[in-house]
Amino acid sequence: MTNSILEKQFDTAMMEVYTRAKSEANYIASIFHQMLIRQGGLATARQLINDPKESIGYTELFLRKRLDLTVEAVVYDNSKWHALFDNDEMEKIQKRLEVHGYFN
Repeated sequence: MTNSILEKQFDTAMMEVYTRAKSEANYIASIFHQMLIRQGGLATARQLINDPKESIGYTELFLRKRLDLTVEAVVYDNSKWHALFDNDEMEKIQKRLEVHGYFN
């Protein structure tokens, strides 16, 4: 599978997680949605993952006990997406999820 196909599939997955957060966690991630529209799923995910501080959306989903709906969890839980991120980004994802008890 070429990276461009994988990136398009990832864009779809990111839009789906936005929709799921809205319907399942009653969280409207409007900033995340705007980012997806403006720059696409991969650039949005990289920006959020590489930010040293968790996003407002991450915190909101943590408070709702729905870390499974975060960009980090979507990437971590599906090995298909791992090829889109470098080792440093994957380490950041795992560490952020660990710190917030995702694996417990």
